[in-house]
Amino acid sequence: MSAPRSARDLVLGPVVLSATANVIMELSWPGVGHGVAESRVDSGNVMLHPLHRFRTTTAYLAVALLGTDAERADYRRAVGRSHARVHATADSPVDYDAFDPELQRWVAMCLYRAFEDTWGLLAGEPGMRLPDAVYRDCAPLGTTLQMRPEQWPADRAAFDDAWDDGLAHVRIDGAVGAYFHRLLRGDFLPGPVRRATEGSRTFLTTGYLHEPFRSLLGLEWSASDQQRFVAWMRRLGTVVHRLPAPVRRAPYSTALADLHVRRTLGLALV
Repeated sequence: MSAPRSARDLVLGPVVLSATANVIMELSWPGVGHGVAESRVDSGNVMLHPLHRFRTTTAYLAVALLGTDAERADYRRAVGRSHARVHATADSPVDYDAFDPELQRWVAMCLYRAFEDTWGLLAGEPGMRLPDAVYRDCAPLGTTLQMRPEQWPADRAAFDDAWDDGLAHVRIDGAVGAYFHRLLRGDFLPGPVRRATEGSRTFLTTGYLHEPFRSLLGLEWSASDQQRFVAWMRRLGTVVHRLPAPVRRAPYSTALADLHVRRTLGLALV
């Protein structure tokens, strides 16, 4: 598999397999974790409305890396209306505001890891680093919201430094840890689906998690687990890259098409 030429190449369906692991990494910053755990925006609560949350998150990623500037601006305004209600209260144990560009940068960095990790795993090269030009092309993962362009680390090496610095801010307290275990159990899924997918969901989530997140959550992962995970993802990659672009990009291509319809009809984007 050749190296990606732009961020658009990274938008592949299997990125959704990293979703739970990515949410855990994002929410391990206390300001992000409590912002979600305490959110008063019920429509964005995955425990209450999992399909709605899946649609809006998938649409955000699609518009950030595949959309036009106008589509990104529209989505920024729509998300902003929801984020305006996400801020700390007098009862919150930590201070946070969903408009904080530093919190948004951390989230964007976690999202970048999902795309980069997936590309490397599908290529059979886990841990690979993408070219600087492709990396810089991923800045809209944060700038589609309030992260300023200059906040995106200048190159891939600078990203590693920023990532290591970000890990120093990781904290998982009781409330956020309990939320993570609900995610890991799949409490947001219907019972039959949850039970049927429990093994595969735990395996994929643990495989995608970077340290120190596995250890902080007490998730076991052996060398043989890693070999099995890498081999499974490499086999998946041989299939994915033979598919037509709209198919291999699903559900992101589908989410972007839905966004086009919603903008045309004047329907809510979020």
